[in-house]
Amino acid sequence: MQSSFLSKIGLGGLDLGIVVLILLVLVIVLAVMVGIMMKNNKMLLKKYERFMQGSRAMSLEDQMTKLASTVDQLCYESDVHAEEINNLYSKHEFAFQKMGLIKYDAYSQMGGKLSYALTLLDEHNNGFITNSVHSSSGCFSYTKRIKNGQSDIDLSPEEMASLEKAINS
Repeated sequence: MQSSFLSKIGLGGLDLGIVVLILLVLVIVLAVMVGIMMKNNKMLLKKYERFMQGSRAMSLEDQMTKLASTVDQLCYESDVHAEEINNLYSKHEFAFQKMGLIKYDAYSQMGGKLSYALTLLDEHNNGFITNSVHSSSGCFSYTKRIKNGQSDIDLSPEEMASLEKAINS
């Protein structure tokens, strides 16, 4: 069986049954591919609808607006916290941060190391030394000012050890 159409396009020697069979296979392959694409499209549509609704049925635009306002709020709070931290640091700079305590026996007849030298310094090594000397006749306390890790008044060995301990702490 010869087809005039196939003859006109130069395929006159081709059997019409083979052409129909090839076209039938192509139709089946295309039908399978369309089915796969429809299944993928349906899955994608479900994901899209789930994404657009969110956990509280909010639209994507509402979620983005809410997230943007949350980010703005967090940026503002971060700036406030940074300022508060700087204020705390500047106040803490002059608080007593370093301590040195040396206990000792001021007199050989006394036991128990009841005398002590206590040094309290800030970040810049400014502060004071308190020396409490305990004896059988009483307890006497002396305070010496420390500026930049130095005292204008001579220090006893115990006070010096207390100062060194505070500076190195």
